[in-house]
Amino acid sequence: MSLVKETAVFSHIILGARDLVALTAFYDAVLAPLGLVRVDEPSDGGPPGSMWLLPGRRWPQFFVQLPFNGLPASWGNGTQVSFAAPSPAAVDAAWRALIDHGGFDEGAPGLRPDYAPDYYGAYGRDPEGNKLCFVHLAELEELTVRAGA
Repeated sequence: MSLVKETAVFSHIILGARDLVALTAFYDAVLAPLGLVRVDEPSDGGPPGSMWLLPGRRWPQFFVQLPFNGLPASWGNGTQVSFAAPSPAAVDAAWRALIDHGGFDEGAPGLRPDYAPDYYGAYGRDPEGNKLCFVHLAELEELTVRAGA
């Protein structure tokens, strides 16, 4: 089975937000180089949030949202959200946007041959502490869209 078929099981990912306005602005900047765009969705009755998608697709969805239980959001130790990037340049741009918009470095862009010969990735944390990875890998290309395409 291909890696793409193995990873296509996710419909959506939600990260809790303490400051929804600030975290939405952060992800607008960080996800743009990956080709994801924020979309307005009618409320489903849950707490306020923001959602990003690849243009022309309904799934998978990425959200930041105030927690349903009303308690402050917290990041998970050992939790990481990894985004497929359309190119190594998109990895670089997403990581640079992360740093420039208040995120924290957890590993600068570069090849990680221990993972795969062509695995090009970068790691960081958003301003609220959620760990992120941006990765370009030929095997993941069908999951991405060229930014601006």
